[in-house]
This record gives sequence, structure tokens and C-alpha cells, in this order.
Amino acid sequence: MKLKKIAVAMVLVFPAVGAMACASCGCSLNTDIGTQGMGMNEGWTLDVRYDTLNQNKLRYGKQGISQGQAATTANPNTGQNAEVEGYTQNNYVTASLDYNNGESWGVTAALPYIMRNHNTLGTYADGDTPPPTPGNGAYSSQTSGIGDMKIIGRYFGLAEQKDWGFQYGIKLPTGSRSQTDTLASGSGQTAIDPGLQAGTGSTDAILGIYKFGLINDLDDWGYFAQVQYQAAVMVQSVPNSLVGVNGNLGGSYRPGNAANLNLGMNYQGFEKWVPTLQLNVLNKRADSGTAADTWATGGTLAYLTPGVLYRLTEKTQVYANVQLPVYQNVNGIQLVPSYIASMGVRVSF
Repeated sequence: MKLKKIAVAMVLVFPAVGAMACASCGCSLNTDIGTQGMGMNEGWTLDVRYDTLNQNKLRYGKQGISQGQAATTANPNTGQNAEVEGYTQNNYVTASLDYNNGESWGVTAALPYIMRNHNTLGTYADGDTPPPTPGNGAYSSQTSGIGDMKIIGRYFGLAEQKDWGFQYGIKLPTGSRSQTDTLASGSGQTAIDPGLQAGTGSTDAILGIYKFGLINDLDDWGYFAQVQYQAAVMVQSVPNSLVGVNGNLGGSYRPGNAANLNLGMNYQGFEKWVPTLQLNVLNKRADSGTAADTWATGGTLAYLTPGVLYRLTEKTQVYANVQLPVYQNVNGIQLVPSYIASMGVRVSF
């Protein structure tokens, strides 16, 4: 059965979660089927998705940079040598439950489980083999646990075709923020950066608008477009458990606001397969607060994303996407991935 007059678009949005290089991390598949042209029917849908990305390439602005070069670059905010990060391996399993009333509105609740390994070489002079001295701050960390929940509603009752709508939602601070780890020197505990914790500690407002349809009224070619903005409206101080750890005196942390533009098209001429191609653009402001890295967070990134959806049954679909970076301009020195892979299954009931 062909997917006629519905634009099947696997929309990628970029929530403000992830590592110190927050602008380049945490890219995850949006399973809100109402923004994809598949949310017309009344009922429930469960989506379970796996995302993986390895941030293992250092970037300074628009240019790649070696660890040695990073080690001798000054952080203008502190006047000291920049912190040199080794890698951040991120894996996410996200469960999303969607309800659509079939007429004018729907709502999606999404909860991620985060598995993250991070290595920081700290600050060192030669850029070759960082000595694990107490002063250079080298450490490795492992994070696993529930992240921040998102609840996003949509209203599409203004158009007879129901082919566009508004999004409005909230991100809740459900993820842990109290992780510490041991310095490479073995000299004691260090507080993990706020951007590496499972949760941000902030309550965020989410607003967006989306549109989908057929290209030139062709039955086999669909398109979609989405703009979404996310901003922290309430923040919490750094947990007391981190106060005094490795000189951390607590303080405030606010993740940077993020704006996302997603454009895409798909081909619906096959009975079971729906190939897609997307352009996903993120602009994220730097984090702020006394506990934040205000120099090496935020930036502008663009990904070209080929993907495919396969209909196993009338109510079950599987999908996969690969994000390939086409533009990366980060603030300060950050880790970026070579690609981001996503796969999942969606069941209606």
C-alpha cells in the first residue's frame, strides 16, 4: 500500500543535551509523527529509538585542530591554556509515547536513557603525552541514567488539510546532575562538567511550527519543513554534592538557547520503502552561569541526512538515518562527531 498524500518525514531536532561540546552533541530523531504528516489518525503510537555518536574530532571555530594545537591555545575567558578533551562517546535510547485525537491536536512525551563515556586530557604544555598531575585536571567519566523528559503538544486544527501546525512544549529537569569522577592522578574526585551530566537542571520552553505536503501535487514526492526554538526559563543551582569538589564552589548553570531548521523530502513511490533526505541546521548559544563553560559551548552546525523508513505491517514501521556534517562552526574548541546514526521502531495501537 503506497503512502499517498502523506509526507513521511523523519524530522531531526537538536535538544540541548550532551557533552561540553553541546552544540555538536545530542542530535536525536524526533518521533512526533504529527510533524511528519502521519498523525492524522486517532490513537496511540510508541516509538523506541537508538542514537549513537562519537565526538572524537577537535574543532576550533570552522577549522579542525590537533590536540597539540589545542594544548597551546589560550582560553580568553581565563587566560589559561584551553582544556583538551579526548572523546565523548554518546549512546541514547529514547522512548516516545504519542497520542493524537484525530481532529486538531496531539501530544508526545519522550524520555531518553543516556550512556556516555568521556575522556578529558586536561591542560598540559607539550600537547603530546599529558602527565596525570593533580593540577592538569585529566579524568575519564562514565554516565548512565535517565535524561530530561520532553512533553510537546501540537495543534493543527486551523487548516482543512491539517498539513501544518504549531508545537508547544516543555523540557523537565528529570535527569541526574550530581555525578563526580576520579582524577587520572588518583589524587581525588572531580566534578563532572554540567554539560556532561545526564540532565541540565533547567526547565525549558519549546515552540515550533511545521508544514508538510506533496511537491507540485505529485503523489510520490513529499516535503516537510520545521522550525523549533528551545530556551531555558527556569534554572537550578549546581547541586550541593558538587560544592567543594576539586575547587568547584557551586554556582549557576544555564544551557544555551537553541534554534533548529529542518527541511526535507521523501519518495513515496515504493510500496514498503520510503527513502528520505533532509537538511538539519542548529544554532545554539553558549551556555551561561558561573559553573558553565561560556567559551567552548554553542555554535552553528548543519547536517545532510539520508534515511529510510520501512513498513513491516500497517501498524509497525522501522527506520534508520545517518547525519553527515556539511558545516561546523563551534564556539571555542569543541569535540565534534564524524557522523550520527539513528535507528528505531514505531508501533501504532
